[in-house]
Amino acid sequence: QDQLEESGGGSVQAGGSLTLACKYTSTDSTRPMGWFRRAPGKEREGVAAIYAGGGSTYYAASVKGRFTISQDNGKNTVYLQMNSLQPEDTGEYYCAVRFGYGGPWEDSATYYRWGQGIQVTVSS
Repeated sequence: QDQLEESGGGSVQAGGSLTLACKYTSTDSTRPMGWFRRAPGKEREGVAAIYAGGGSTYYAASVKGRFTISQDNGKNTVYLQMNSLQPEDTGEYYCAVRFGYGGPWEDSATYYRWGQGIQVTVSS
């Protein structure tokens, strides 16, 4: 398995919840991991990141308090719990594995392995 396997996307109404899951290999299990998204017509942006098995977590201002990133190394899976979803959360969501801990967590150039993306659609 070379790629990350994302699951859990779909369509919900505003105010609803979804949980995304990303399965990674044991090779990547010690690396920081992140979730990014690309909304229609917009640049890809960092959503959340997790370091050291949950020791540190980081969030974009737009999702803080609504989204939660977590990791289960026993299952080689990182999760993104998304609550109070809004139409502006619509987009393609990607999980990614980071090289290390230096620099801004939301810098996509510091990630070296990416999932294929999964669609999240929030209707008003």
